[in-house]
Amino acid sequence: MLAGQPVPLGEYVPTADQRIVLHGVSWSHYEAQLAFRGDASSPRISYLGGTMELMSPSKHHERVKSYIGMLVEAYALEREIDLSPYGSWTLKEAPKRAGVEPDECYLIGDQNRDTPDLVIEVVWTSGGIDKLEAYRRLGVPEVWFWKNDAMSAHVLAADRYGTSTRSLCLPGLDLELVVSLLDRPTAIQAVRAFREHLRSHT
Repeated sequence: MLAGQPVPLGEYVPTADQRIVLHGVSWSHYEAQLAFRGDASSPRISYLGGTMELMSPSKHHERVKSYIGMLVEAYALEREIDLSPYGSWTLKEAPKRAGVEPDECYLIGDQNRDTPDLVIEVVWTSGGIDKLEAYRRLGVPEVWFWKNDAMSAHVLAADRYGTSTRSLCLPGLDLELVVSLLDRPTAIQAVRAFREHLRSHT
C-alpha cells in the first residue's frame, strides 16, 4: 500500500494502525530513520528489499499483543520454561536487506543468541512489507501471526516456513485456547483463567 492510498475495501478497521509504506528506499536511509527515531517505541520501522514501512500501533493492537505476551509468559512460568521477552527488538541484516521490529519476541533457554526463537505479530490490515519473508531472511525459527481472531504458527525448515497448528518452540501450548482468552475484560482475568486451565490439565 503506497503512502496516502486508502485501505483496500474489506480491510478497513476503525481502530487500525497508522501505516506509511515507501518504495525505492536505500539501506542507508533505513538506518538513518532508525537513528533519527532513537529509543522511542513508535513508529516501528520495517525494511525489505528497498521497501520501508513505518507503523504506529493502535491501542487495540497493543492490547492484543500484550495479552498474548502475558499468556505466553504465564505458560512458561507454569511449565517451568526459561524464557525472556525482548519486545520490539530491532532485527536487521544489511546483506539480506531485511529489518523488522516484532510486536513481541522471545529467547528460550540460551539468552546470548542474536536471533529470537519466537516472534509474535498482530495484523489488523493487509498491505505493507512481507514480514514473513523478512523473518525468513533473518533466520527466525518461528513466527506467530494473530489476525481475525485466529493464530497461525509458521515454523522455519530448510529455509522455508511451513504453517503449523502447534508451536515448535512451545509444543504444549494450545494456540486456540490463547486466542479464546483474548476477549477477557482484563489481561489479569485472561491469565488467571489460563493458569487455572493449565493446572487442571497437568
